[in-house]
Amino acid sequence: MATIPTLKSGASAEDVIECLTRDGCVVIPDMLDAAAASAIRRELDPHLTEKSERRANQLFALQGTSDFLPGNTRRTTGLIAKSPTVRTLATHPMMLKICDATLGPNCTSYQMHATAALVVGPGATVQVLHREDDAFFKLPDPHPNLIVASMWALTDFTEANGATRLVPGSHRWARIRKAEVSEVAVAAMPAGSVLLWMGATLHGAGANRTDDWRFGVFLSYSLGWLRQEENQYLSVPPDVARELPEQLQALVGYQMHNPALGYASMGDPREMLRR
Repeated sequence: MATIPTLKSGASAEDVIECLTRDGCVVIPDMLDAAAASAIRRELDPHLTEKSERRANQLFALQGTSDFLPGNTRRTTGLIAKSPTVRTLATHPMMLKICDATLGPNCTSYQMHATAALVVGPGATVQVLHREDDAFFKLPDPHPNLIVASMWALTDFTEANGATRLVPGSHRWARIRKAEVSEVAVAAMPAGSVLLWMGATLHGAGANRTDDWRFGVFLSYSLGWLRQEENQYLSVPPDVARELPEQLQALVGYQMHNPALGYASMGDPREMLRR
């Protein structure tokens, strides 16, 4: 049975990067304390209601995407605007070191790609295995790593309650190769851990066969010359972005990717935020 590397508490960024390069995924424990987890839940709970769950389930049923977006899961996006505590996760020094190493060689700056709170409920079915970089299917293989993704565990993740499933090593596979059952590993991890994976690593949420809700926060980062999966300029509009630290403004996308991608009024978008 495949396994996901799990590092010891206090592991270095170099250890994390080595696992990501070799296996395409890694779990780091003790990255989030109980107080921060409680704060995130308090900030996001108003956006994760039964009403929003029903609306999402109905939408996904109409789109015929239940295998990719299973029902019985509460979701909300635009987390940078909704949760001040999530902002501290987005700019966590460990995350930025990892992005520097895995994305930095192929861009002049990287950016937030997508954000979401995913609360998997009882009866949620297994999600189809997929890759974060599937949206860029027109890029020929091989291509540079485009994305680094993370799942922060606010509750325990277990095989029974829908922990993320991944296929270690699949970031090096040809796209047509399918995973065998024996190649799929489960990212069981205690609350406070973070799971990281590369953009080409096969992964998907597991089925929840318990009576409990599994709460995770998803944050991904991409090369600064790519179109972001989540439209950050609507999710974090200028009136909100003005209140963010300059580092986070840039990370959300209010910056130029040299030499000229993303300018506004012939200059850096952050200059407009200062007006």
